[in-house]
Amino acid sequence: MTDTGTMTGGPPAHPPARGAGRWIERWDPEDTTFWEEHGRRIARRNLVLSIVCEHIGFSVWSLWSVLVLFLGPEYGIDAAGKFFLVAVPTLVGAALRVPYTFAVARFGGRNWTVFSAALLLVPTAAAAFALRPGTPYPVFLLVAALAGVGGGNFASSMTNINSFYPLRKKGWALGLNAGGGNLGVPVVQLLGLLVIATAGAAHPRLLLAVYLPLTVVAAVLAALFMDNLRPVRNDTGAARDAARDPHTWIVSLLYLGTFGSFIGYGFAFGLVLQTQFARTPLQAASLTFIGPLLGSLVRPVGGRLADRYGGARITLVNFAAMAAATGAVILASARHSLPGFLAGFVALFALSGLGNGSTYKMIPGIFHTKALAKGLTGAAAAAHGRRLSGAAMGLIGAVGALGGLGINLAFRQAFQAAGTGTPAFVAFLGCYALCSAVTWAVYLRRAAPAGPVRTPEASEPALAEV
Repeated sequence: MTDTGTMTGGPPAHPPARGAGRWIERWDPEDTTFWEEHGRRIARRNLVLSIVCEHIGFSVWSLWSVLVLFLGPEYGIDAAGKFFLVAVPTLVGAALRVPYTFAVARFGGRNWTVFSAALLLVPTAAAAFALRPGTPYPVFLLVAALAGVGGGNFASSMTNINSFYPLRKKGWALGLNAGGGNLGVPVVQLLGLLVIATAGAAHPRLLLAVYLPLTVVAAVLAALFMDNLRPVRNDTGAARDAARDPHTWIVSLLYLGTFGSFIGYGFAFGLVLQTQFARTPLQAASLTFIGPLLGSLVRPVGGRLADRYGGARITLVNFAAMAAATGAVILASARHSLPGFLAGFVALFALSGLGNGSTYKMIPGIFHTKALAKGLTGAAAAAHGRRLSGAAMGLIGAVGALGGLGINLAFRQAFQAAGTGTPAFVAFLGCYALCSAVTWAVYLRRAAPAGPVRTPEASEPALAEV
């Protein structure tokens, strides 16, 4: 049973029908009548369940940022080894984001959400089996690598939700989806704090026992209530076209600076407090959740501000603020001031979350603007923008996640060489300065006219508003 209504020239004859496999045959969120009567309700339901599954995916992905706090002297793993343990799932998650993005088009958003949620049982169960003194370090590395599957969920979830919403709503919707998923980082850290405070650092399996049933519930809810969108299937050329567009890689750099910071700091924060400020596992766990929590909550705000003022403007201001916060962290680190260090670090988390929302909003805006510059209009321009932005999101998300790997490796090297994280923060400051310059030069700088006046058809698309 399929939808027989039309999505062009007026409202459909009836709401989109869900047949076997819950496939929706036609979908046009840019049609205001369709959106108000039917589309908004369907999109909202899929968004809520997408957030639930992505939230658990982020929790599983960041499990080892908490589990390393349970690895006391009896495990025989030094600080450098622990930083490498939390870096491994970051690398795997980044690599999986590309195939996860295209899995939505191949298998359907609902179908892939069910499968990817159920797959989270593997790293959770493996961690429960391996967490005991005497387990060889390579086994820990392998089990930590399995947790990387949780990082892939973000890319498929964002690509899927991008297809459900009209351009005017994407910033808010993508911000909610990503922010709700990002909340998995502070939530798993809060649960880790609860376990350490109540049962002690010798019982990490209690944390894992929470996520095994939650994962099953999320997969079942996705199977029962989410939908697949037929129009986003089988577009093998979108990835090639997106990869050839220079803006895909420019925004990848910007997202590396925002999301890479969020996930990298989220994984490393507890270890930095333990190593640089000699905090106990309980003391570290009681502080680590604050930054990721704020960063997750403000991500939708970044999307909403980008909807109103333009993603490029918000992103530029945000990178300047991140550079200032990094300078404060460097100063506090040099003075060994824990309050100053915490204030600067928490500010970095909040700003990275804000920048996540504004940067991701730029993606559909850029490709829609370029479609208009090519002469496309209306539904054709919207479809072209959705096609390329959906493919670009996987590539951009993968590069952004690699920033988290770089942050953890930078901390590992800094503590090995200098016994402090200050050299790493100096490198991060340079990264934010570069991202600020690129944002201004590509999206906000207005070039002086030279030579003959160009016709509108020959002009470059105006991207300052994306």
